[in-house]
Amino acid sequence: MSKLFDLSGKTALITGSSGGLGLAMARGLAEAGAAIMLNGRDAGRLADAERGLAAAGHAVSVSAFDVTDEAGIMAAFAGFDAAGTEIDILVNNAGIQFRKPMLDLDVADWRRVVETNLTSAFLIGREAARRMVARGMGGKIVNIGSLTSEVARATVAPYTAAKGGIKLLTRSMAAEWAKHDIQSNAIGPGYIITEMNKALVEDAAFDGWVRSRTPAARWGTPEDLIGAVVFLASPAAAYVNGQILYVDGGMLAVL
Repeated sequence: MSKLFDLSGKTALITGSSGGLGLAMARGLAEAGAAIMLNGRDAGRLADAERGLAAAGHAVSVSAFDVTDEAGIMAAFAGFDAAGTEIDILVNNAGIQFRKPMLDLDVADWRRVVETNLTSAFLIGREAARRMVARGMGGKIVNIGSLTSEVARATVAPYTAAKGGIKLLTRSMAAEWAKHDIQSNAIGPGYIITEMNKALVEDAAFDGWVRSRTPAARWGTPEDLIGAVVFLASPAAAYVNGQILYVDGGMLAVL
């Protein structure tokens, strides 16, 4: 493997990684040589994911905390400090979706989506960066955005606002932390086959729309994100900062 993409000796924390996109990216980072810290709220699912990666010969551990709970996040990082665990790579992946027209939307649901998808990236990014700065050895932060970091779709206003915020939060991280050799970038997935999108995949009309609207003429898979996350987490991206890389089969490129 080229040293440009070699993550040996690095530790990566991936939030929301007990399944779906997070677990696929964790597996890709592990295959590039990184030790993996999985995160989620469901201890059973985390244990299953940990066993799977360990069985494949990867160095893996877990940290169960709620990404919207600032006290829980602080406690998790204090635990990393006490154990001598240094997070070199952070992937802010945890997220939720909620579909409802804005005229019928309760503020509680708005806050829940924004806090999970956007505020969590700030909180966890802040704690990771504090330690990266103190160590003086740089680091990598990869935030997970969306097509809705760039464009909107009806009935998902909180998600769209949060993912739009991810794009500019990423640029803010770059503006403040690049001088510390921390590269902060984002990935904007297109329509990916995941549990969260199960109802859309099974909707014949929506499935047809995705396939016809996407130049690649297919849905993406979680594995389609591996190349992007390994690149952004690696020495190959040492001068890439504040960017969002869309992995969308070309959807945003065409009318």
